[in-house]
Amino acid sequence: MAGSNVTALFRASTAHSPSYFTLSRASGGASGEITDFCIPCNPYFPTPAMFDELGGRLREILTYYPSSADTITAELCQVLGLNPQTVAMGNGSTELITWIDHLLVKESLAVPVPTFGRWTDQPMETGKRVDMLLLPEAHGFGLDPASFVQFVRTRGSRAAVICNPNNPDGGYLPKQQLLALLDSLQDLDLIVVDESFLEFADAESDPSVAAEAVLRTNVIVLRSLGKNFGLHGVRFGYLVSNPSLAGKVRAALPKWNLNSFAETVVFMLKEHRQEYAESLLQARRDRQEMTYRLSQLPGLTVYPSQGNFLYVRLPEGVDGSVLRDRLLAEHGVLVRECSNKIGSSSRFLRLVVRPQQDVLRLLSAMEQVLYGQRTQAPEPPPQPLAPMLAQLPGPMPAAQPQPQAQRLALAQQPVSARGLARGQDRPTPMEPASALSGGTGGYTSGTAAVDRLIGQA
Repeated sequence: MAGSNVTALFRASTAHSPSYFTLSRASGGASGEITDFCIPCNPYFPTPAMFDELGGRLREILTYYPSSADTITAELCQVLGLNPQTVAMGNGSTELITWIDHLLVKESLAVPVPTFGRWTDQPMETGKRVDMLLLPEAHGFGLDPASFVQFVRTRGSRAAVICNPNNPDGGYLPKQQLLALLDSLQDLDLIVVDESFLEFADAESDPSVAAEAVLRTNVIVLRSLGKNFGLHGVRFGYLVSNPSLAGKVRAALPKWNLNSFAETVVFMLKEHRQEYAESLLQARRDRQEMTYRLSQLPGLTVYPSQGNFLYVRLPEGVDGSVLRDRLLAEHGVLVRECSNKIGSSSRFLRLVVRPQQDVLRLLSAMEQVLYGQRTQAPEPPPQPLAPMLAQLPGPMPAAQPQPQAQRLALAQQPVSARGLARGQDRPTPMEPASALSGGTGGYTSGTAAVDRLIGQA
């Protein structure tokens, strides 16, 4: 892989990471060798059989015009149980964000940060004032509804955006708290609840506020299909609101703004509901296990997430952009470093939830780059590089046996929550826990060579 060419693309990038195709060209077509923890996509859907069906229909999909957006929207609404008058479909959620800004955001917009970059960049590009509330790291980047309402009142914002779960940290606001927040801001021109990643949440059985949005005059719920269905390249998403707001957006959209791939997938959905539900269930299980495994790395803070990604704070002294470049160049592992997100810094990565075998590759790569340990003997780089951290922490005290429920609760908490609450910049050591595969107490990485080194330190 032409690692220097690829990493240069990330250094030149501003708001977003380079696309897969840009990376492929820069790497001489070797992008298939990359394990991607950057793009938040469902790895289990569509199924191989669905991809085979799409491949078999490729000629007709590419040859013929799609149906009108109204036809495709009507089919989606039938599958999802929605009223077509309350829905507008777009060529990706970003198209809908653009039209929402042009049509409905008048002068100012309040948004907690860090968050999805288009919610800050798009209004600024059209001359709106963007009021940004910094989410507190000391509270795990959680949004406090009362603080947000007070912020909106103090700044005089006329529109507001809440991403639930939030991107990049995966923070989640329970449904009843979110509805109370909407009621508190019912005098605003517009409130957008971006639920692009909500399908991956499992905190509640019915977390969406889409049904309540249609009863309010100033609320839009935004949903993504590409992220949920694992098809970013298809570019489709939709919004749900009262008929007046939805109709205003629909009237502004081009008649053929949805492509034939989007139409084909939408008309396949009703036959594959079970596979889709199973894919979400597996992604949630993967998130729980990935959270636990990452939490075992010394000095790493993993924040609770309800998305299909994890927001992690790197050990003190580690620059995320350097770590990103080395993981890619030395191990073919691509991660999202977050210094170009407003409200974040190079101390943070967003890591997409992936299957277990990919996570083990990520862990091995991070252990080698951060702590200088190799689980196997790959070919050395042309010039051996020093580990980013001089040495692993000293031995940790033995753990007391914990019941399963307690271990899972531990995995869902920020690893260094106590130190953050005290205002310390350096993460405190995590609570000792056993590896998923069992074993004795104390830190275990899942890698025997690393465990032996820690035991001898």
